[in-house]
Amino acid sequence: MMMNDIDAKAIPPERGEPPLAAPEHPMRLLARRYLKSRVGTGAAILLLLITLIAIFAPVIAPQDPYDLTKVSIMEAERRPGESSADGRTLYLLGTDGAGRDMLSAIFYGLRISLGIGVISALAALGIGTFMGLLAAHFGGRVDAVIMRVVDVQLSLPTILVALILLAVLGQGVDKTLMALVLVQWAIFARNVRGAALVERGKEYIEAALGQGLPARRIMFRHVLPNCMAPLIVTTTNQMANAITLEATMSFLGIGLPQTQPSLGLLISNGFDYMLSNQYWISVFPGVALVLLVVSVSLVGDRLRVALNPKLDS
Repeated sequence: MMMNDIDAKAIPPERGEPPLAAPEHPMRLLARRYLKSRVGTGAAILLLLITLIAIFAPVIAPQDPYDLTKVSIMEAERRPGESSADGRTLYLLGTDGAGRDMLSAIFYGLRISLGIGVISALAALGIGTFMGLLAAHFGGRVDAVIMRVVDVQLSLPTILVALILLAVLGQGVDKTLMALVLVQWAIFARNVRGAALVERGKEYIEAALGQGLPARRIMFRHVLPNCMAPLIVTTTNQMANAITLEATMSFLGIGLPQTQPSLGLLISNGFDYMLSNQYWISVFPGVALVLLVVSVSLVGDRLRVALNPKLDS
C-alpha cells in the first residue's frame, strides 16, 4: 500500500496536543459575559418580571380599574391593606380618589409605559439607522444635510421639543409616540453614522467593493450587522429615556389622556393627595416607575460591558 493512500484520520494526534474546541455561539458567549454581574442579572430578572406583569395585566390584575361597572366612588381613598365595604376585596395598595384599586392601576400603567417606551425606541431605531447609513454611504452633501439636522435637534432640550410637539399635536398614545420618535431618531442616526464610517474603512468592505457588490447589500448585509453592538446598547438606554420622558409629559398633563393613564399620570393624579397624608396614591406608582427605569438602565449598562471584550473583565 502506498503512503499516499493512508487515510489522514488514521494518523493519531501527537501526544500532549489538546483537541480543538468548537467555537462558542455568539449568543451563548454574550449570555455568559452578561451573567457575570449579579447586579445585571438581578436587573434582567426584575425587567422580565415587570414585562410579564405588563403583558398579562388584564389577566392578573384584581380589577379592571377603567371599567366603570366595577369601580365605585364609595371605595375611594382606602388605605393599603384595607378591605372593601362588603369585605370581598382586599386592596393591598389601597385605592385612589376614584375608588380604583391601586395595584391594578399600576399593572395597567406599566403596560402603557413599557409599551410606549419599547415601540418609540424601536421606531426611532429604524428611522435613525436608515438615515445614519445614508449619511455614511453617500457622504458629501447628503451627509452634511443629515448631520446638520441631527446637530440642530440634539442642541435643543429633549423635553422642550417633546412639549412643543405635544402642545401642537394634542393628547393621545399615537401623538405621544410620534413626539418621542421625533426627539430620539437623531441619537441613533449619529451613532450609526459613526459606527458605519469606521466599518467602511476596513478591508472586508474594500473587498466587497472590489467584487462589485451593490451598495445596498454592502450597507445592510455587511456594515449594519457589525454596528449592532452599539445600537443594542443605545436602544435600551433610549427605552429608559422614553419611559421617563413620557412620564414627565403625562405628569404635566399634556401626554396621555385620563382614559389611558401611564405611571406618570397616576403619579400626577395622586400628587394633590400628598398633603392630606394619602401618600400611597402617588408614591406606589412612583416606586413602580423607578423600578422600571432603573432595571432597563442597568440592563443596558451591563449589555454595554458584555458586548465590549475590552470592558468585560
